[in-house]
Amino acid sequence: MPRTALRICPLCEATCGLTLTIEGTAVTGARGDREDVFSRGFICPKGAAFGAVDADPDRLRTPLVRRDGRLQEATWEEAYEAIAAAVPALVGEYGAQSVGVVLGNPNVHTMAGALYPPLLLKALGTRNLFTASTLDQMPKHVSSGLLFGDPFAIPVPDLDRTDFLLLLGANPLESNGSLCTAPDFPGRLKALRARGGTLVVVDPRRTRTARLADRHLAPRPGSDALLLAALAHTLLAEGLAAPGVLEEQSEGLGELAAALGSFTPEAVAPACDLPADEIRALARELAAAPTAAVYGRIGSCTVEFGTLASWLVDVLNVLTGNLDRPGGVLFPLSATGPRPRPAGPGKGFALGRWHSRVSGHPEAKSELPTTALAEEIETPGEGRIRALIAIAANPVLSAPDGRRLDAALAGLDFMVSIDPYLNETSRHAHVVLPPPPPSRSAHFDFAFNAFAVRNQARYTRPAVPLEAGLPDECEIHARLVLAVSGMHGTAGPAAVDELAVQATLAKETTDPHSPLHGRDPAHLAGLLTGESGPERRLDLMLRLGPYGDQFGLADAGTHANPAPNPALNPDPAPDAAPDAGTDAAAAGADDAHVDASAGFAAELSLERLLAHPHGIDLGPLRPRLPGVLRTRSGRIELLPDPIAAELPRLRAALADRPAALVLVGRRHLRSNNSWLHNVPALVGGSNRCTLQVHPEDAGRLGLADGGRARVTADGGSLDVPVEVTDAVRAGVVSLPHGWGHDRAGSRLSVASAQPGANVNQLLDGTRLDPLSGTAVLNGFPVELAPLP
Repeated sequence: MPRTALRICPLCEATCGLTLTIEGTAVTGARGDREDVFSRGFICPKGAAFGAVDADPDRLRTPLVRRDGRLQEATWEEAYEAIAAAVPALVGEYGAQSVGVVLGNPNVHTMAGALYPPLLLKALGTRNLFTASTLDQMPKHVSSGLLFGDPFAIPVPDLDRTDFLLLLGANPLESNGSLCTAPDFPGRLKALRARGGTLVVVDPRRTRTARLADRHLAPRPGSDALLLAALAHTLLAEGLAAPGVLEEQSEGLGELAAALGSFTPEAVAPACDLPADEIRALARELAAAPTAAVYGRIGSCTVEFGTLASWLVDVLNVLTGNLDRPGGVLFPLSATGPRPRPAGPGKGFALGRWHSRVSGHPEAKSELPTTALAEEIETPGEGRIRALIAIAANPVLSAPDGRRLDAALAGLDFMVSIDPYLNETSRHAHVVLPPPPPSRSAHFDFAFNAFAVRNQARYTRPAVPLEAGLPDECEIHARLVLAVSGMHGTAGPAAVDELAVQATLAKETTDPHSPLHGRDPAHLAGLLTGESGPERRLDLMLRLGPYGDQFGLADAGTHANPAPNPALNPDPAPDAAPDAGTDAAAAGADDAHVDASAGFAAELSLERLLAHPHGIDLGPLRPRLPGVLRTRSGRIELLPDPIAAELPRLRAALADRPAALVLVGRRHLRSNNSWLHNVPALVGGSNRCTLQVHPEDAGRLGLADGGRARVTADGGSLDVPVEVTDAVRAGVVSLPHGWGHDRAGSRLSVASAQPGANVNQLLDGTRLDPLSGTAVLNGFPVELAPLP
């Protein structure tokens, strides 16, 4: 008989709750979980295809080990023995920096990807960390670090209460949102308009999101920072800035007008290719809205001035008084995040604490630019990367100049991949460790709850049991940590989790700010619940978090509100969120007290979470300033030195002669980077790798719809099918990201039959946002020529 089981969808940032239909061990259906406290039954095509993703016949089922030049099936023990023999020996001979680690986007969609990479990096001692962040979101981390002192303090738009939403470079109707976790993003935008609010979309393409908007502006790609600077200039020049209480919590506000003085609407209009009057009108409308939120995503991040654009997004939110305000942008309070502490100066955020060996790229958030990976492998000398551990990463497709990286990976002494597929990157590995299908894994969203538009906590155990003798994903990671540490065979995977628990409790019990100060760590560890090491760690994080039960030891007068907590509601009404006025009143005038207590009773634990399988609602986002600030001044630093030093370069861009034709990427609703092109239900239809060209450009260049063209840029040329459409503005072409499945040696039968073209091969990796090290993947110049 079929049965049902709950599972949080791991296929995009929306984190929707699913109800799976299971027959035997096969997932035969997936629908939205109507009782899920966050997603309320919403599902997209990716979630509906969960069963097909889970059962993909090309998924690897056993480890692969390279023998005599070929990857061959091996036992798990043989795989870890190979790692234990190779990695510690290389570190011993060449040093810790001879090992690099690459973390791909799927890491943040799994519990294992959140819990174990930090332990792996500590075990290795390497600073050679490369992640998908420098191909996507690092500018937002850097700007938040500089503004607020914490690169993870990223405010998100209060979608359900705002009156005015300005989206730049974001297409949430296709992406389901990014750095803004919001199930049913389309429904939330429609609700915004239904309640009389205004949606403005800035994008060079007329996306599905742009078609929904009240107004769509189509500027020249890469000009986001100039447009935002002109909006801020107008607010300041016309006396429209109204930061309110934020003025007392900020420094540098007085210097902003001079710093942005050059960026008048008239000055930026030619570079943006937007009328100055339209820019000025947008600034006035933003200022006049009762509440407003400015939100920028990948289109404004993966450009030459991505960090400046990300900074200016929040400058606008400050100038309009909408930062940390219901209906504006607010800082989520994740159930497993750090427990809020009283406001005060912090350590601040620094860039360039070390630099890459070859080109001297500065680190950002302990990461080096992924574009530097190939040269760090290729270039001889001390510190050369000789071994690589790639976890859920496919940089051959996702990073610029995949051909160069492809060749570099082939020259490694040793490589390990944790990946369910033999793809364009993992085919180079000496050992491939395949995680089980998602139905066999537990799920908690450590990363995305920190960006959620409503505070909540949800956890699902595996929907389908593992086959006897097979490890779960967390065990795979834990045993990797043991293997690279030289502890293979001397300890089991449970020891890794217990060491993590002990380290956390040792820190808490010696911290005078913690309610656990002076307690016995061993006794506290014995109070943890859970069926496995990862569950015990989750229980620990929940207990120590902002809503946690603190093992029943919290000081109610300082750390918790002893009153019953109505927000810890496992099943709130869909309209339970208070309006802006009510929420502001509930926040109270004493912001530091609000942040220290979060207004909640301390009662969350794994046991409580398991008792509510559809999740626990923790209430709407609430004001958290100044407690969230970790700058050295303890204030919002509106004009930090690295930003001020970048502004002359932005001013110089006002005089640049724009390229005749530039390229931007695009996302597909039924895809997530390079992940899902091997699932038949998620390819075809509109999910195609075509070069979109405006009719005017097509006519000028002699291109025909359905024909082929050669597109050429810094990194080389691609031959691609042409799609003539007015969905892109003139002077812009668009090719989607994540394709290019045409390399020999991979085992992706569906994807290789429709390989598409790798847009990142058009780049040579030299175009970067200098502050964040993020690759410029949008708005770069190209040339087109028709093919016969």
